Amino acid sequence: MPQRAAPPFHTRLAITTLAAAALLAPLPAGAQDAAKGAAVTVLRATKACFAATVEVAGVLIPRSEVPVGPPRDGLKIADVLVDPGDLVTAGQALARLTAPDGAAVTLSAPVAGIVSASTALIGMTASRQADPLFKVIADGEFDLAAQADAASMRRLKTDQAAAIRVAGTGEVKGKVKQVATSIEPNTQLGRVFISVDTSRRLLANAAAQATIKTGESCGIAVPLTAVLYGDGATVVQVVRRDRVETRRVETGLMSGGQVEIREGLSEGDVVVARAGALLREGDPVRPIAAGIAAASEASKATK
Repeated sequence: MPQRAAPPFHTRLAITTLAAAALLAPLPAGAQDAAKGAAVTVLRATKACFAATVEVAGVLIPRSEVPVGPPRDGLKIADVLVDPGDLVTAGQALARLTAPDGAAVTLSAPVAGIVSASTALIGMTASRQADPLFKVIADGEFDLAAQADAASMRRLKTDQAAAIRVAGTGEVKGKVKQVATSIEPNTQLGRVFISVDTSRRLLANAAAQATIKTGESCGIAVPLTAVLYGDGATVVQVVRRDRVETRRVETGLMSGGQVEIREGLSEGDVVVARAGALLREGDPVRPIAAGIAAASEASKATK
């Protein structure tokens, strides 16, 4: 097969010169700025809803505790059939007693619930003037007796939903039952009572904390790290045309590492994920999407 003749020397020289000139030619202004700018992780502002909440703490107390004593004096306890913590039904036998004439008397639970206390001992003589032989928490229902500061008390209302975290039990649901109309002068705290869902076994006087939902607000959201505070202004650094644009914003509620932006941003705005004082208005940057940056860091970590 015949070979093609090489181009003349002067032609090759011209091609080489043009290629070198192309490499040395200055980049467009925007490309130069992007090349010189710092790489920053960015993400888009999105819409989200934030819950306004109040945190309170207290202890669980029985909603209704029913005392159970002997029907008359002079009865001797022959047998104790339940212990504190036992679940009982209405009418269930709690103890058997014997009258002086030998007649048997059964002491029964007046309501269904949980036996919370017992002073009954076999062989002792029961008295109506003494402490009750048993106490039963009616239906096993508890309230959280908690305290809140004055500012929080103003935001609390009956029937507001609450998530209650009970020591050793986990989280249960509840609702605000009662809010005091005054606060203690010494502590400046007010009392709030929250009814507790009884789907789990609870213990009287157990410590608990509750998060009460007092409202909700939906708007623009960015990470807390995207917001800078200082010099009397709150700002977010927006990236437009590969340059930093500083925006004053008005923040609102916070939740889950996000903050509500009530004014100053629109959905879809590209913001610097970790705002910093080193970036200034008009600085050129090389934006990297948050997902890509995270993947790059993970890749480096595995090498």
